[in-house]
Amino acid sequence: MYAPERHQEILTVARSAGRADVSELALVLAVTPETIRRDLSVLERQGLLRRVHGGAIPVERLGIEPGIADKEGMLAPEKLRIAALALHEVPDGGTIVLDAGTTTVRLAEMLPNDRELQVVTSSLPIATVLAGRVNIVLHLIGGTVRGRTLAAVGPWAERALSDIQADVVFLGTNGITPERGVTTPDLGEAAVKRALVRAARRVVVLADHTKVGRSDFAKVAGLDEVDLLITDSGLDTELHAELEHAGLAVLTA
Repeated sequence: MYAPERHQEILTVARSAGRADVSELALVLAVTPETIRRDLSVLERQGLLRRVHGGAIPVERLGIEPGIADKEGMLAPEKLRIAALALHEVPDGGTIVLDAGTTTVRLAEMLPNDRELQVVTSSLPIATVLAGRVNIVLHLIGGTVRGRTLAAVGPWAERALSDIQADVVFLGTNGITPERGVTTPDLGEAAVKRALVRAARRVVVLADHTKVGRSDFAKVAGLDEVDLLITDSGLDTELHAELEHAGLAVLTA
């Protein structure tokens, strides 16, 4: 078993059991405890686990939302593939909304130069990427900037979004499940995301497979409000089937 495969197995165990134990993992994966400890250190640097005595705990169990700098290095190849597939959902012209998030930043970087677009965003990193693009009219939503995501939240942002009707919103999320729909840890962020959903005719959620099957504190939208989920090929086949059975179209990159 290669190291990336071990890492995925360790994450699966940690998220299902709420904890990953070094001795048990070494036995199950047929490697030394030292190898497991190195694996846990790698996953901790990626912001996926928090090391504790004898093992590690998934960060979602601790209620920790990684900051944007930590998220940048997590599942980078998967996020690039998701963004590339999402390009097919960008209209030839018109208006799109880009939610805050590392995957939506990748999409912003890939937006074509050969078509005129209006782009609405509450994300400072996305605004930085697009501000100099001559083919794009950029609308930056103001408000109180949340340090963890560098996105505008609060009543100003919600009021500004109530004035627009875009073609597509590309929505980021911390969790999506068949039962609870789209969720995120922060109430202020959730309120802006709900405004983003209302501001567009079509809703496309971009989320890597670690977000699928996870439920967070604040609800954003039900699956009936989402037109498409774009995720990566690491998505569990049973979860894929459950989402489609609930009426959600799912594409894997």
